[in-house]
Amino acid sequence: MLDNLSPKEKEILAQIKTVIDPEVAVNIVDLGLIYKVNCDEENRKINVLATLSTRGCPVGDTIFQHIETVVTANNPGFEVDVELTWEPEWTPEMITDDGRAALDGF
Repeated sequence: MLDNLSPKEKEILAQIKTVIDPEVAVNIVDLGLIYKVNCDEENRKINVLATLSTRGCPVGDTIFQHIETVVTANNPGFEVDVELTWEPEWTPEMITDDGRAALDGF
């Protein structure tokens, strides 16, 4: 789902990659929790579509707050919206190779 990103959207994705899931100590991009990054530079709006590994994730609110904080801090003047979705449902197959390598010692 993260195909065809603009250079600015790739930059935002790299910013989001600094957000770590505190339960497994792996960034949320490599865990496959980020589904979409959209940046409308003309209207100064950024939308991030993300999910959680489970509906009852105890750190979900914290993760979403961190996404918003990081993206807002690195993109002054932009309105940032972080949206939660459950479709498609997250599965372990969504973890990247880097994420799998990081989880190997967990």
